[in-house]
Amino acid sequence: MVEMKVDASELKGDESKLVEKLADFLKEKTGGDTTTEGKIITVKGEGEALSKKYVKVTVKKFLHKHELSESFRVIGEEENTLKVKERKLSEED
Repeated sequence: MVEMKVDASELKGDESKLVEKLADFLKEKTGGDTTTEGKIITVKGEGEALSKKYVKVTVKKFLHKHELSESFRVIGEEENTLKVKERKLSEED
């Protein structure tokens, strides 16, 4: 059994709904069992659908689908943890 965690604590907008939508999206795409604790989504399951790379790409697709890819990015932290992080936009003069 593989367990991946996605930390969506920096995800801004309608946070509670976005985290739930992300959990549902991950469940649909990976076929794994998803649980939400606050803003941390845990996906458990078997197979290639739960590789770190696949989950990262899936979260990126979610951000793009909800037009958040300009404001947020996905980074790998520890072995089985991904984090949705706000992009630092440089200010133009």
